[in-house]
Amino acid sequence: MSQTVETATYLAGAAERFGAPRIALTAGLTGVLTLAAAAWRLPRSAWSDVVALGALSAAAVFLWRMSANMPQLNSDGLPGFSANDWLAPVMTYFFLSAYTDLRSPSDPRRYGQIRTIAVVISLFVNVVTI
Repeated sequence: MSQTVETATYLAGAAERFGAPRIALTAGLTGVLTLAAAAWRLPRSAWSDVVALGALSAAAVFLWRMSANMPQLNSDGLPGFSANDWLAPVMTYFFLSAYTDLRSPSDPRRYGQIRTIAVVISLFVNVVTI
């Protein structure tokens, strides 16, 4: 039992904290890719929504990764996947859902598609870049 606790303590200590520039890069890449997906799926007249969806995706990732930047959440529970890798897309989903609930989009189906694409982008970018 004590060896298990020591191993867990060692693994938690071996995980790192990430700097703000690296987190900002991850968030920015998420935002740009989401913006591109939104521009692809939404009509040209919805440019303000396209920008908002990209900005909110970036904000969700940045705020989550900065606030939860601790070794316990950054260490990989599954090979290649940390708790933060899984939770950043959840925050992206939450931010975009709140926006579309407040905004009442003209085409809810397309906004739902963008939200799903943004969640996948967020997971992919978080796993690859951090």
